Amino acid sequence: MTTTAELMNRLAPSVGLNNTRLDGVRIYKATQSSPRSPLLYTQGIIIVGQGKKRVFLGETAYEYTPDRYLVMSVPIPAECEAPATEEEPFLAMLIDINLTHVSTVIGKMGDHLPPFAATGDTSRGLFLAEADAPFKETTARLLRALTSPMETEVLGDDLLKELFFRVMCGDNAASLYALAVKNTHLSRIDKVLKQIHSHYHRPMDVGQLAGLVNMSPSAFHRAFKEVTASSPIQYIKKVRLNKARDLLVLSGARVNEAATQVGYESPTQFSREFKRYFGESPVAFSNQAARATASQVGSASRL
Repeated sequence: MTTTAELMNRLAPSVGLNNTRLDGVRIYKATQSSPRSPLLYTQGIIIVGQGKKRVFLGETAYEYTPDRYLVMSVPIPAECEAPATEEEPFLAMLIDINLTHVSTVIGKMGDHLPPFAATGDTSRGLFLAEADAPFKETTARLLRALTSPMETEVLGDDLLKELFFRVMCGDNAASLYALAVKNTHLSRIDKVLKQIHSHYHRPMDVGQLAGLVNMSPSAFHRAFKEVTASSPIQYIKKVRLNKARDLLVLSGARVNEAATQVGYESPTQFSREFKRYFGESPVAFSNQAARATASQVGSASRL
């Protein structure tokens, strides 16, 4: 029987992120170890087929493996590290969170929804959950379907909904439930984060962001930090710096161009904050990236 790792490897012909035949589902492959470094996690579910990865958020470390999957309820700047080799690459499936599917699953579960889904900790922007046997079986069936154009077309969407159902049956699904329900702190912060990611290159006022979700500045600041482990100002800065890194690596932008495109008025300030965050100047980083494989460096910033 074909293993999950073998299926993922078949669906990932290239290093980095590989699109599949199903929208919102990608396979990630890394063949080189990555030391602990900053990255921007996108909103999604990450299921490991082979290897392990550790993400650091504040003082807390989260390790996800073939037996534990990671759910990013919201996009979060963090740090991560992962071992990988050509012989044993790191393999994972990244699934975008489809709130329409999640809401449909919640509605159909009705009174059968586990109590902790609605009453558990909803302040975390990420959580780990055990990949139990039913979850692994659904994952394997989805991966097998993705190897066939016909099966993807006929079964893909339903298998994706089934996978969201398995997540909602987990004992840490409260934040995903809160994300799909209106007027929770998490859903409000998610709305603000979408605004930030769409307009990070523009000047932003924290008071206006709080007003966007009808929260007082103090309540907004507290809720924002509970979810992302960063203050609003820190979060915006990290997003801009991660976006600038992508411009340097994937687009070959000059340092001044990258600084301007992500919203910095002063290239000097940009270079100073970039070095403080990534540990090297944007010029040095750009030169190093030019010698590396752009797809692996850039894709790693998202998974």
